[in-house]
Amino acid sequence: MGIVEIQYALEPGLRAEEFRAVLIASTLGERRPVEDLERLERMLRNADVIATARDGGRLVGISRAVTDFSYCCYLSDLAVDVAYQRKGIGKRLIEETHRAAGDETSLILVAAPAAEGYYPKIGMTQRPSCWTIAKKR
Repeated sequence: MGIVEIQYALEPGLRAEEFRAVLIASTLGERRPVEDLERLERMLRNADVIATARDGGRLVGISRAVTDFSYCCYLSDLAVDVAYQRKGIGKRLIEETHRAAGDETSLILVAAPAAEGYYPKIGMTQRPSCWTIAKKR
């Protein structure tokens, strides 16, 4: 597969079907409700920033974040099709997301176990504590 120039964009109207496909292709689908298109649709519509990477129109990466555009930006999903990983797409999606959220924001994420080693390589700093309350369903 030859990669043409990857096109990056903000796509607030991204369709749930495309979101689902890239989640599955990235393995992030193992930890997301990919069987529930209605829920994926709500996840998209209630996000503040949706940055995408496309190869010839095909969605190969996505960053989905919630932000106040002033102080913080929580990057909830970073997914890159496994066939396109290790090509700088994830790093660029993070940059595009942070740019859209604004220079005054700190970008925050919780890494998937398999991705923990990736984030220090692209210049992110690990914080020693994170606290959560689990989903009720």
